[in-house]
Amino acid sequence: SIYDPKREKEVINKLLKKTSGPLSSGAIERVYGEVLSACREVQAPIQVSFLGPGGSNTEEVANKQFGTSASFFPQQTIYDVFSSVESGDSIYGVVPLENSLEGPVVETLDGLVEKNVSIVSQVKLKISHYLMSQDKNIKNIKKIYSHPQALAQCKNYIQNNFPKADLVEAQSTARAAQIVGEKKNSAAIAPRLCSSLYSLNILDRNVQDNSSNTTVFVLVEKKQGEPSVVKNSKISVVFSLDHKPGSLHECLKPFKTAKINLTKIQSRPSRKTDWDYLFFIDFIVEKNLSEANKCLNSLRSATPFLKILG
Repeated sequence: SIYDPKREKEVINKLLKKTSGPLSSGAIERVYGEVLSACREVQAPIQVSFLGPGGSNTEEVANKQFGTSASFFPQQTIYDVFSSVESGDSIYGVVPLENSLEGPVVETLDGLVEKNVSIVSQVKLKISHYLMSQDKNIKNIKKIYSHPQALAQCKNYIQNNFPKADLVEAQSTARAAQIVGEKKNSAAIAPRLCSSLYSLNILDRNVQDNSSNTTVFVLVEKKQGEPSVVKNSKISVVFSLDHKPGSLHECLKPFKTAKINLTKIQSRPSRKTDWDYLFFIDFIVEKNLSEANKCLNSLRSATPFLKILG
C-alpha cells in the first residue's frame, strides 16, 4: 500500500522530537504532511471519497490525512463512501465511526460489516459546532437542520435557546448548511467552514453541550485479504454468537487470560433475524502478537460469524 499511516506518523513524530522552533509542531505536521502527500502522488494517484458535501468534518479529516495532492470526491451518504471504495472508484474512504458523547455511528458499523472493506487507520477530531443561517437575527430562526448526531450533541443548547424550533435531520452537517443556504428562517448546525462555502452568517459559536466533544473517523480501503495482525496496533473485530448461556463469556475469556486489553465492546442488531446481535470489539496488540492471534483463532472457532475489520 502506498499509504502507510503508521509509518508516516513515526516520521512526523521523529521530526517533532528534533524541533526547537521557530516553527510550531502544528506547522511542521502540515508542511511535512504535504511533502508526504506529494511523494505519494509520484508513486500513484490517490482518490479519496468522504461524507460530503464540501465543508464537512469528514472532509477536514481527509485533507489532513492525505494532503492536497490527493483527489477528493464528496459522497451523499456513508453507504456511498463504502460503495465507492468497494467498486474501486476510490482507493480510500473516510467516514465517522464514533462520537465521545453520542456513541457509534450505526451507518458506519453496518457498512463495515456488509461491505468488502477494511480499516486502515483512525483519526480523532475535536468537534466545534456553529449555528449559521441566511438570517442575521437569531430571533428569526424557526427550523434547525443538522445531522442527527450533531443535533443530539447540541440538545441542551437547542432546548434553552430554541424550545419551539422544528428540528430537521440531514445526511451530514455540511448538507444541512447547503440546505439552509436556500431557506429563510432556518439555521444549520455545521462546521465553521460551511459558513463561507454556502454564504451563511454565523449566529453563534461552539454550540455543542460539551467542550470535549470528539469524533473518531476511520479510513477504509478495499479488502484484499485477511488483515494482518501487527505489533503496536489496535484490532477491530465483529462477530455473532450462538444463543446459549455463557457464549459471550467464552468468547472473551481468552483475552482476559492473555491479559489483552479490550478497549471497546458494543452490540448492534444484525438486521437479518429478529433479536440477533453482532458484537464489535477493539483490542490492543502491543508485543503480545502470538497471544493475540491465539485469541482470534479461539474467537473464530467459537462463533458462527467473525470478520476482522482492520
